[in-house]
Amino acid sequence: AVTKWKEETYPKLRRRARQNGAEIFFLDEAGIRSDSPLGRTYGLKGRTPVVKTSGKRQSINAISAVNSKGAFWYNVYPGKLNAALFLHFLKDFMKRRRKPVYLVVDSLPAHKAKSVEDYRKSTKGKLELHFLPTYAPDTNPDEFVWSHLKQNGTSKKPLRANESLKARVTADLDAIQRDRTLVRSFFRAESVSYTIY
Repeated sequence: AVTKWKEETYPKLRRRARQNGAEIFFLDEAGIRSDSPLGRTYGLKGRTPVVKTSGKRQSINAISAVNSKGAFWYNVYPGKLNAALFLHFLKDFMKRRRKPVYLVVDSLPAHKAKSVEDYRKSTKGKLELHFLPTYAPDTNPDEFVWSHLKQNGTSKKPLRANESLKARVTADLDAIQRDRTLVRSFFRAESVSYTIY
């Protein structure tokens, strides 16, 4: 299924996007925790290094969409993603878009809900949803957003006392959004290099 997606399905989608002046975005969601592994550090021989944190556990979820030209959209939310919330995010994502969007998503039930399909139809071709092969997250460049965020966010700079995880994640995602070169780099990994056009 992955080979077919990379060698047949996606090249056809890319050609259609060129013909129709559409933009291709990849979308994904992730959960972020304040007590995620803090990564590596160093210390004096025989002394275990100690990294100070606020000690408070917080969690937040985020959704984002990227394209190979460096465009980036995101939203941060508490709780679990369901069809109604995904529909709300889709409408926000589509605001002020002039070109048609071919949005590549995974097979999460919220992505395939009837209300989402009804909204897609109501856009009259302005939005199309395309589904990645099942159990193939490494085919989605948006996964590298979460990898970058987690490796360079709270794992490198633990939350201070009374600091909000939501505010930190929002600031980190803002920084990614401003760095188009960084966003484009997410498409250069070997597993997703098929996406560049």
